[in-house]
Amino acid sequence: MPQYFTYAGFWIRFAAALLDSFLFTIMFIPFALVFGPDDYFTNDTLGLTAFDGLQQLISAIVYIGFWMQLSATPGKLLLNLKIVDAETGSPIKLSQAIIRYLGYFISAIMFCLGYFWILFDAKKQAWHDKMARTVVVRVHDE
Repeated sequence: MPQYFTYAGFWIRFAAALLDSFLFTIMFIPFALVFGPDDYFTNDTLGLTAFDGLQQLISAIVYIGFWMQLSATPGKLLLNLKIVDAETGSPIKLSQAIIRYLGYFISAIMFCLGYFWILFDAKKQAWHDKMARTVVVRVHDE
């Protein structure tokens, strides 16, 4: 079935990110309870632990895995969004997925300015999209 797309704007991407945060938090809680330090949920120190690094690694694997297999995270899938190559519209490559994930940290610098860039950009790209040469699109059936 043929499909066409339009660039996904800030608010729908924000909604997808909220859904993903909720779903991944639900998924991660049992892991943290079993494998995390005893004071993981009550620890108020600012230092990073080895478990925090492991959590970030798992997050990267999950996000990149979803992007490679389905071109979207669960939140994006629920809202009919996909991540595609900005020039070809085809699924992204592994190198683009890795750059995109690492670019999340760049987008978060300075009060998440890289995410708010979506509001002003013609292709609705955040900084991590620009770095990875990707766009997030709304998929419509013809």
